[in-house]
Amino acid sequence: MDETLFARIEHSRTAQEVILRFEELILDGILRDGDRLPGERELAQRLDVSRPILREALKELETRGLLTSRHGGGTYVADIVGPVFSDPLSALITRHSRATRDFLEYRRYIEGMTAELAAKRATEPDRRNLAAVVEKMREAHEAGRFDDELTGDVEFHNAIGEAAHNIVLMHTLRSCYRLLSDDIFYNRHLIFTVAGAHDEVLRQHIAIHDAITRSDPAAARAAAEAHIDFIVDTTSKAHQAREWDRISRLRQQQRDA
Repeated sequence: MDETLFARIEHSRTAQEVILRFEELILDGILRDGDRLPGERELAQRLDVSRPILREALKELETRGLLTSRHGGGTYVADIVGPVFSDPLSALITRHSRATRDFLEYRRYIEGMTAELAAKRATEPDRRNLAAVVEKMREAHEAGRFDDELTGDVEFHNAIGEAAHNIVLMHTLRSCYRLLSDDIFYNRHLIFTVAGAHDEVLRQHIAIHDAITRSDPAAARAAAEAHIDFIVDTTSKAHQAREWDRISRLRQQQRDA
């Protein structure tokens, strides 16, 4: 971690000041779930507070559910995002196709707005981060590392959420994109069974990136919405093709019998 992340506390070196510093780092998405904190001695030195004050602050942050300790393994940022839905509701959603349509409709509006805000607000570090994620996706695509590309897909959309600089939106999106990682609403692998879809999705991600990079809010929103429209259409085609294949196989079985 960068030393400036835990810069010294200038005034009122109390446990409450330490707690406030960590709350801001977590709220702003700078510290993320799973991030490990430096050791107590090092952290106290960086913040320029006494170790008893630091211990009091860390204990309170654990009580609030923001940090978690692992015996013998250090202190980590807790998973504060959590799932959008309970396991029973997630299981119910996967069995009903209209939930997929509603999810994609939700994504269309929220991602269009997020891309538009990112095009207006992205800083130079935001643009560098987006460019790095797109490059990783491009390399994974060309090398045929499918799972790495799908991981990059989620990273890409999360990076846009960060570049929008709205903390409520950012944390909402992080929770939302866990559904993508878990294939709760639709199977992303299935989409790429449609001819040309794999290459097209990468082109669409690049188009969103390019619009944000050149600070074009209208183009960024349009590119994000077009991406979701494509996913909707392709998902429908993939399910239709799979159903045709199922029927054809049953016919063949009957003929063979």
